[in-house]
Amino acid sequence: MYTILLWAVLATFVVSLISLVGIFFLALKEKALNSILLILIGFSAGALIGAAFLHLLPEALTGLKSGTICLYVLIGFTVFFIIEKFLKWRHCHKGKCDIHTFTYMNLVGDAVHNFTDGLIIVASFFVNISFGIVTTIAIIAHEVPQEIGDFGVLIYGGFTKRKALFFNFLSALFAIAGAVVGYFLATQIEQIVPFLLPFAAGGFIYIAASDLVPELHKELEMKKSLGSFAFFILGILFMWLIKFLL
Repeated sequence: MYTILLWAVLATFVVSLISLVGIFFLALKEKALNSILLILIGFSAGALIGAAFLHLLPEALTGLKSGTICLYVLIGFTVFFIIEKFLKWRHCHKGKCDIHTFTYMNLVGDAVHNFTDGLIIVASFFVNISFGIVTTIAIIAHEVPQEIGDFGVLIYGGFTKRKALFFNFLSALFAIAGAVVGYFLATQIEQIVPFLLPFAAGGFIYIAASDLVPELHKELEMKKSLGSFAFFILGILFMWLIKFLL
């Protein structure tokens, strides 16, 4: 029985390592990194919207009624709104934030999403080992673009490169927590996951629409604006492509 737990923990640890993809950007000089940050913001916004509407919500539809899903999306959206208001009150003074609150929001949203991934992974290993491995590969495929975007969001929001790398990895470790919790709540896991999926989707929609897209609107130069919009669409298309490939 503990074999399933070992497989799930190993799989979620591998998934967590994807968050360290930002290490490839550490060697970039500040000027070079700043030049691609807006592109990463656009890609992250598209990936979040794509993950919410193309992955999380369709998956939730298999276990809940549409009305219930909408309710949990609204709850997720509202909870993230409240969290951001608290963070602004706690960390920002006279309208100035040394580190933008959307960085913390992104970490919270990613942690919820990773925790849900952990639950899904351990549930798939309960079916059989092969199905668990396939599910893990599918999750890795959609984590790669999202983690690249997340790293860009944290840098853009005021984190240093090393701090962004560390906190992104810390958020990713919630996948392991999800696997462990899911293992010991195996009989209830099928009831838990469907509610977490729309909740996480609501959080993703809030972060993308309320925090990241407005940052894209701040760029007034047409060429850069078109570039960031193109990567926003690319983020959505990447999530769509993954959905049909896996």
